[in-house]
Formats: sequence, structure tokens, C-alpha cells
Amino acid sequence: MHLRIMRVIARMNIGGPALQVSALMRGLDTERFDHRLFAGSVGPDEADYLETSATDVAVTRMPFLGRAVRPADDVRALRELVAAMRHFRPHIVHTHTAKAGALGRVAAVAARVPARVHTFHGHLLHGYFSPRKTRLVVHAERGLARGTDRLVAVGAKVRDELLAAGIGRTQQYAVVPPGTVLPAPPERSEARRMLGLPEDAPVVAYVGRVTQIKRPDRFLAVAQEVRRAVPGAHFVMCGEGDLGTALRQHSGLDGALHHLGWRTDVETVYAAADVVLLTSDNEGMPVSLIEAGQAGVPVVATDVGSVAEVVRDGETGLLCAPDAPELAHHTVRLLGDPHLRRHMGERARSWSTSRFGAQRLVDDTHRLYASIAVARGWWPAPTESQSK
Repeated sequence: MHLRIMRVIARMNIGGPALQVSALMRGLDTERFDHRLFAGSVGPDEADYLETSATDVAVTRMPFLGRAVRPADDVRALRELVAAMRHFRPHIVHTHTAKAGALGRVAAVAARVPARVHTFHGHLLHGYFSPRKTRLVVHAERGLARGTDRLVAVGAKVRDELLAAGIGRTQQYAVVPPGTVLPAPPERSEARRMLGLPEDAPVVAYVGRVTQIKRPDRFLAVAQEVRRAVPGAHFVMCGEGDLGTALRQHSGLDGALHHLGWRTDVETVYAAADVVLLTSDNEGMPVSLIEAGQAGVPVVATDVGSVAEVVRDGETGLLCAPDAPELAHHTVRLLGDPHLRRHMGERARSWSTSRFGAQRLVDDTHRLYASIAVARGWWPAPTESQSK
């Protein structure tokens, strides 16, 4: 029998969750799954991944299911979700991102959907809210977890931090890392020509949302320290967000900072870079670091969330505390050692390509759904020969 999957996400803005959802919508076997995507609208400072990079992915738009918390709109979104579930009658509702996870799972209970799955692409346990609001978030997630069949974490560290906060039980969790395939990047010289970068200058890249949790201000502080040690270095920021305008006005880098905005050809940015820098206070498992690895570019990153499960410290990149001087020290070290960069980049390409492919993500998710279907009696248990 076809397993009906209703996938719910607050918005498909450019970033890891949208990329993962798109890979699943494209990759899951249509002979086994009838899966449909329901998504809200992106914010005014965001780009829509479905419009820029995934025009082939079918979606049902739900205007009130956005990121912002607005009680009246949230009630409307909840009603629309319940109605959609009663019409589609999914076997499984699979939610992604915090707000969709809350509304989607509540709607699934109201619509009597048999099974509920939620993916934590990261978490909101620190770096987002005041201590009081964080406690409320934790309390809500604990309650939602009790009514969820399976909880998916993108990394073991993310899972462990959620368990430490009392969210869910160990046996509920599955760790399913992101998966993607980076398009073939252009040659370095061509990439730099396309981006307007000097042919021979050292280049450090930031790829991601320009918002507080990602600490683009720390990126600028690192860039200023690196420039003092490597005067010819240039820095690119690929992304947009609510802090974009302020950063443009106060960079202090005298023409060495290049704001690229959102780009569909991120492989061009990686091809032009000598080092990719991540400066976040909190992360799940950043797809930008997976992409950098697949492009063969070493990384300097803060050791937060499940970053260390992507970047093998000392092998494919360098990790440290969320500290600008230490990040700058590592960046200067890599910029000054072409042999080390090349060695780390080669190892990063091999590791990221083998560990974080899109097909692996699809296969892991297929197995997750199949385990629910077998447990519920919807599918027969596989024979010994089928399971090998």
C-alpha cells in the first residue's frame, strides 16, 4: 500500500531545512509513498528556496503558516492544517521547524492522524530567547514530544542536548544527518571573475542567513583581525537577513568585504574561497559546511551544535569556541599554509561526499517511515533476504 505522508514546514526559505525537504520530496519512491508538502510564506528579508532552486517541487501554500508568531494567524493556520489532514488522510504527519512542529502536531492530534514525526534541524535551547521564554519553549516541546511517535535530530549532539533538556525519550529519537549534492563548481579563476574578486587574493567566505544567531558581527570582527595579519585578504558574505543593512553600513573593511546577497549558485562562492568561516552561537548541522566540504574547501567554525559531526577538527577544518580572536587565529593559519588547506580540503571532499549525500538522506528517511508502517501493521515485516 502507498504510505501517505503530509510534510509541514513553516517556510521554505533558503537554508538547510528547505534543502532537506526538497531532497525528500524529489527522492522518496512514489511507488511506496504519496507525500505532499505544505508550507507557509517566507519573510520579507528572505528568499524562497522553492522559487530559486526547487521549482520542480510541488507545494500547497498556507499563507498563515509563517515564521512569525501571531495568535490570530496561528489559529487560522491550525484550522487549515486540520482541514487539509482530514481531506488527505495521511498515515504520517512529518513536521519540520519549531512553529510548524507545534501547529502541525496539534493539528495531527485533532485530525486523528495515526503517526506523528518531527525533525529538529537544530533547537531553540540557547541563543534565541530570554531564559524565561526558553523555559516556555522547553515546556512546550516536552509536551509535544509525548504525543510524537518519532523525533528526528540532524546530529547526535543535537539529540543529546534535547534529551538533556527533558525533551522526548531516547528510544523516540533517530539521528538522520542532512544530505545534499553540490553542483559541480566552476574553476577558481572563473568563480572569482563571476563574483568580482581579485584573482590572487586570499578569500574567506560566509554562507548563511545574516541574522543574530549566526553572529555576522563576529564574522566582521574576525575579518578585521585577519586583515591586520593578512592585509590583502578579501571576505564575502553570501546570504541576507534582518542584520544585512546594518552590516553594510558598518563593515570597516575598506572595500575588502563583498556582499553577495542570496545566490542560487553557492558552488561558485565555494569555488572562489580559500576558507569558509562559520561564526554561529548555535547550530544544528549546517548544510553550508557540508557543501564547503563537498567543494573541497576547509572550514574554520565555532564548535556548537553538531558542527563537530560535519567538520573533523584538525582533519577537514579547525574548530574552536565562539571567540573572534581564536577564529581569526585559525583563519590566518589556514590562509598562510596552502599545503594544509589543500590537504584538509581533499579530506573534507572525501568525507562530506561519502557521509552526507542526498540519497543517504532519502534512504534513512525511507527506513524511518517503513519502521512505523511495519509497527502499525500497514506494511508487512521485511523478510531476512529483503532486509540485507
